[in-house]
Amino acid sequence: MAVKKGLKKLVESTPDFSNQHIENAVNGLKIGWVAKTFTLDTSIKNSNILTDTQKNDARLTINNVPHLNIGRYMNDMLDHTATILDGSIVPVPVNETQTADFLEILQQVQLLQDLIPELLGTTAHEKNRDVNDHVGTLNNKFLETEDSSLPVFTSLGESIAFISDKAIATDTLYQTALTNMTTFVDSLVGDSTDFQQTLNTFATAVATAATNFNTALAAEPYLTHRTRLIAGNEAVDVQVALEKANCSTLSTYADTLTNNEAFTNLAEDTQLRKLMTRVSQNTNWISYFTDYNSNQRNLNPIYTATSDSDKENIISQVLAGRGLPDVTDALNVPAVAAKANRDSRIDTKNFDLLTVDQQITNSCDQLNITTQNRSITNQSRALLDNMNQHDRDTIAGELDLNESSDTLS
Repeated sequence: MAVKKGLKKLVESTPDFSNQHIENAVNGLKIGWVAKTFTLDTSIKNSNILTDTQKNDARLTINNVPHLNIGRYMNDMLDHTATILDGSIVPVPVNETQTADFLEILQQVQLLQDLIPELLGTTAHEKNRDVNDHVGTLNNKFLETEDSSLPVFTSLGESIAFISDKAIATDTLYQTALTNMTTFVDSLVGDSTDFQQTLNTFATAVATAATNFNTALAAEPYLTHRTRLIAGNEAVDVQVALEKANCSTLSTYADTLTNNEAFTNLAEDTQLRKLMTRVSQNTNWISYFTDYNSNQRNLNPIYTATSDSDKENIISQVLAGRGLPDVTDALNVPAVAAKANRDSRIDTKNFDLLTVDQQITNSCDQLNITTQNRSITNQSRALLDNMNQHDRDTIAGELDLNESSDTLS
């Protein structure tokens, strides 16, 4: 049931979804050389003069030390979050209109949170398909943690500030190279390739300065912070790659699970069950539909147990419900013999021609119970113990069959 308080106001307005909270967090990292990497990357991307090839080549050249080129991977992350919000992260065939949107993505993600545990017997998280595996960048993945470790952005911010405060000479030279290239890109006018060599020169200068800056961070007290910069870069890149892969296949994955669940519902119909075993070429599918009837017969809610102690209690309850043990006194030899006549393991052919004592001995022999040098009373006791244990084992077997049929595999 939906909460009604505030609902009217909600539906009469628009959500105005945005990635502004992430952009605000990213802005907090824009100090020192990091701010200049943002400025240069943005200038290259927004240039109306550079061709796509020139942009890609330039961005590749200056990205030789990715963990220092923070503006590059953060801009890429922000662009990525925008594609989630507008639905364009979901691929469409050429010449077809994009129909996916943020709501559809969220609905399918929510669907997986229910389908995966139900059909695969595991959590969506264990399948790398939980909410944060699809939209974690938007869901403050880098701004908070569930343990005592620092959030990615917090760790990055601390290390960026520490390094910037030291005013290392190679840091200054890197910033100068970034500024020089930014100024050059922003100054480009007209449609010309005459500047290609100059563009390459500026890009090479940035790459060289990045290498030298990175080398200067190879010893303490900077090494620890360089390691954190590398870890932060990797965390963002890995997360963005995961979300792109998951969101781009979201519809297909959800449809596969939904359709396969629908196929299993056909197993209730005998004829359709036979049909599925004939048309499927997958041994797992054939096995499911072939064994469905027998597995269904094994299901019994009374056998549902959560622990070994529960199982023992259930076995005792079922025994009592069936009136077992029906014979408890081994001295009552006729009653023990009568029980032996009901035991499916014992061939009782011509038992009516035998005495009660002979029936006891014959039954013991068939069940490999020693009779030599044992009185009829002792034979009766051993036989009764065996049969009562068999009753218990039979119910335990039924419980195991129920558990097997009710366990995802």
